[in-house]
Amino acid sequence: MAECEALAGCPFFNDKMAVKTILSGFFKKKYCLGSNNECARFMVRQALGKDNVPPDLFPNQTDEAELLIQSNAKAQNADFQKTA
Repeated sequence: MAECEALAGCPFFNDKMAVKTILSGFFKKKYCLGSNNECARFMVRQALGKDNVPPDLFPNQTDEAELLIQSNAKAQNADFQKTA
């Protein structure tokens, strides 16, 4: 377990998201200061880049993150097939 490398600019960790939850403290401890590889925001950042992390994505929304990553992969594959 390690502190996330994206903490300084993370809107969730720095309380910059429009919606807050009573579970924020728990999520910060679990994902931001612990298992950042399990964080939905971190997953999207690693796969698609920080500019592609939805502003309203919470760390526990891994299903949403996986869909976003898969959708992007399908779109890139379709683009590749068009140019091939």
